[in-house]
Amino acid sequence: MLRKLLLALSGGLLLVMVCVAAGWYGLRWYGDQKVPVSSDTEFVIIAGDSLGHVVQRLSVDQLIQYPDMFKALARVKGVAADLHAGEYLIAPGTTYRQLLNQFVAGDVRYFSATLVEGWTLKELLQALNRHPKLTDPVELKNLKAVMGTLMKDVPQTDNLEGLFYADTYSFEAGTTVASILKRAHQKLQSVLADEWDKKAEDLPYKSPYEALIMASIIEKETGVPSERPDIAGVFVRRLEKRMRLQTDPTVIYGMGDRYKGELNRSMLRERTAYNTYVIHGLPPTPIATVGREAVQAALNPSDGETLYFVARGDGTHHFSKTLAEHNRAVRKYQITERRKDYRSTVQ
Repeated sequence: MLRKLLLALSGGLLLVMVCVAAGWYGLRWYGDQKVPVSSDTEFVIIAGDSLGHVVQRLSVDQLIQYPDMFKALARVKGVAADLHAGEYLIAPGTTYRQLLNQFVAGDVRYFSATLVEGWTLKELLQALNRHPKLTDPVELKNLKAVMGTLMKDVPQTDNLEGLFYADTYSFEAGTTVASILKRAHQKLQSVLADEWDKKAEDLPYKSPYEALIMASIIEKETGVPSERPDIAGVFVRRLEKRMRLQTDPTVIYGMGDRYKGELNRSMLRERTAYNTYVIHGLPPTPIATVGREAVQAALNPSDGETLYFVARGDGTHHFSKTLAEHNRAVRKYQITERRKDYRSTVQ
């Protein structure tokens, strides 16, 4: 009787061992099978998705075979609750084991959004709000509330123009527009503080914010990057001499949507807070998004005696020391020898 019992137990244990071994080898075989895709294929795990939901959608999308085995593979590896949300790119040749590891590691696909030097805040928001991989668009009227305490040290008003750094930002699908804006503002504050510490002496700025206003004007006036310090030099010397800046981009900014592509004398005489043909000193806020080079130029302008510049029409400028020389240059480049392909930027 005891012998029969021992034989039965041994047979049962052997059967269990055989089943375990078969299951182990089965999962190992399954893990080495390749996902049935012939080209790069997107798959999204939504925040809060369970293993069951993920496997169900993989199966519906025909991205896995034997879905129960995929679940078993995850549970045996102890990672059933460790799948990260995000958008994944499944490449041809990926095995089921590699796919599971990709989900666990959070090896998601990254996208990018570029904020361009010289953009206005309106243009910047339009670009971010239209990005297909960013969520929760931000309206201009709600921007200050969205930014919250990050703006506590910003002077002025509700106008947050120029307070976002021009750069390329990488992010995962589903990232909010607000998170990109907050990163761009923090980056600007970091760059501005860094460059302020390295500024030239005796500049006519009371704060980094005033330097940022100047940087935005330089950004809009520059056709050739190498001219930034020269343009900065002209504007700094004009400020020091209590001369008006008389820069067209500030007039255009002050006109807002009323500007249709051309300036005339009446527009230059119109009193707005941004018309530097009328007001003395800097306008109240920046007029555009800036990069580091414009900030560097504002804080380290070129030495010299030039007080004027005029566009040559090929993206570069002619710089003059006197008004008489400037008027001759204006007549030459804007009237008598004006280029047929006149442009303000280099192509």
